[in-house]
Amino acid sequence: MTTKLFCGLALLLVPIAPALAQQAATPPRATNQAATAPLTPYRINAGDELDIFVWGEERLQRSVRVLPDGTFSFPLVGKVDALNALPSEIEARITKGLESQYRTAVPQVTVSVKAPAGLQFSVLGKVRSPGSFNPGRYVNVLEALSFAGGPADFAQLGNVVIIRKTPTGAQAIRVRLNDIMKGSVSEVNNQTLPLVRGGDTVIVP
Repeated sequence: MTTKLFCGLALLLVPIAPALAQQAATPPRATNQAATAPLTPYRINAGDELDIFVWGEERLQRSVRVLPDGTFSFPLVGKVDALNALPSEIEARITKGLESQYRTAVPQVTVSVKAPAGLQFSVLGKVRSPGSFNPGRYVNVLEALSFAGGPADFAQLGNVVIIRKTPTGAQAIRVRLNDIMKGSVSEVNNQTLPLVRGGDTVIVP
């Protein structure tokens, strides 16, 4: 009797086991809204290298590096202000500067970022490998800490500060990473997890 009952239970469990295995192997659906957020358009920093093309004008095709003051010089245009501008905005400024050189419409101007060398930030304080980093792309403050090896022992993640240079002086942006690490933040966005900009200093007390 006992043997028949055991065999019957085993037969019932056979079709259930593969279903449980498949369910365990299926990763949970991501709920982080930041994962589906659009990428932030890249803005030019001092030190970036740009490729500039004026179609049909071989003499106006060149690579330039943005100077520390955020400008660069371009033939027939002169000084171009590039700091914190989108590539499309620089295209418009060069086109405007070339208008006097053409009787008809200015040929299409294309600006692309060849090397985003200016997107450099520093991470200091209680991290495992403090220093300066240049990821070549925008990262948020949590990713910035990962470049520095992550927080060290006794790091106060609830009081992380981003020091940002602005035209009116230094700005302090405080971030509570401990809430994010605990998963107690209902929504992750640029306010709860701000992006790090070129020239920023992230301090972990």
